Amino acid sequence: QVQLVESGGGLVQAGGSLRLSCAASERTFSSYAMGWFRQAPGKEREFVAVISWGGGNTYYTDSVKGRFTISRDNAKNTVYLQMNSLKPEDTAVYYCAAAPPNGNYYYAREYDYWGQGTQVTVSS
Repeated sequence: QVQLVESGGGLVQAGGSLRLSCAASERTFSSYAMGWFRQAPGKEREFVAVISWGGGNTYYTDSVKGRFTISRDNAKNTVYLQMNSLKPEDTAVYYCAAAPPNGNYYYAREYDYWGQGTQVTVSS
């Protein structure tokens, strides 16, 4: 089993940057694809980014391309989301999640393990 804990959320001015971290509980972390999702009030959970188990493949939703970067450090059992040029529309609770191989990682249902989320608020 994989347990995930997010950190790094907070309040930031539009145009600013923030880096989220997600720490996994065990070494089996390296066997999973790792994704970031976000959920704003009244909206369903939205795919943000995913990274393959080896870190060689990454995918992003269109709204964050060029601004966000996902990365992972398997030696530290940690995945990161670097968020630059933040916009008010990025305000949401951000969740990290772990998925086994061969899933469609755009969908939350493909992920087996989830963190509790960290709040990101971007002011105008």
